Amino acid sequence: MRNLLLSAALIALAACSPAATTSSATSTASTATIAAEPAHDATSTVQPSAAYIVAALADRHRSDEERARDAGRHPGDTLALAEVAPGQKIAELVPGSGYFTRLFADVVGVHGKVYAINRTHPSQYEGPVLANVANVQNVSQDLDKFTLPEPVDLVFTAQNYHDLKITSFHMGDTVGMDRQAFAALKPGGIYIVIDHSARAGTVEDQGHTLHRIDQDLVRREVESVGFVYDGESQMLRNPADPRTANVFDASIRGHTDQFFMRFRKPTN
Repeated sequence: MRNLLLSAALIALAACSPAATTSSATSTASTATIAAEPAHDATSTVQPSAAYIVAALADRHRSDEERARDAGRHPGDTLALAEVAPGQKIAELVPGSGYFTRLFADVVGVHGKVYAINRTHPSQYEGPVLANVANVQNVSQDLDKFTLPEPVDLVFTAQNYHDLKITSFHMGDTVGMDRQAFAALKPGGIYIVIDHSARAGTVEDQGHTLHRIDQDLVRREVESVGFVYDGESQMLRNPADPRTANVFDASIRGHTDQFFMRFRKPTN
């Protein structure tokens, strides 16, 4: 009887004791908890009505074509959620025609700087932008290896993340780009990723007939290098987009369902 009681006590004690785990198992559990954080709307202390944002949108150097795109791109809200401010340093990855580059340059002003980053071997869609604007510096570096001469407040990329998944474009590795973005930012700095939405579960926009990417994939990759998810915005959403057509298709061009996600570099 005494032996039975002793055995029962030992079993109970084992059940109450924490199971032995390795540091990797603990890390995996922690990562899973972070990844499971529910999506939520990003907030900002900066308002689209801020005088410097209003002034940037009113810049007479903005073309009629750029202004025509404002309704679909929501630049005022984008600048506010990116928490841009005068004097900041900003890195823009693949600025395209410079739509956001000019707005960033106007906002940061003479005491700020905008680094427009394109690949070392650009395509017809990549090249120097706003070369005559004093506070814009064009940087020609591989996207997954870029470095900057100073820490920045914001790294921004819009409608380009999916392009790195096109093998034939030779644009580099997305996780490598995320890692360089993390290194370039000041502690507490912001990383904004905007892109065309693919249907959930799409691993990559492989084959790239659509030029879209799964938002969850992007979030997993960005978080994997140390960024903390800091919310998103629904302003670029279009529920009517079935996400099955190429973004350049006339039936959906300019009206695609897009995601806007904000991430932060931890302060410690």
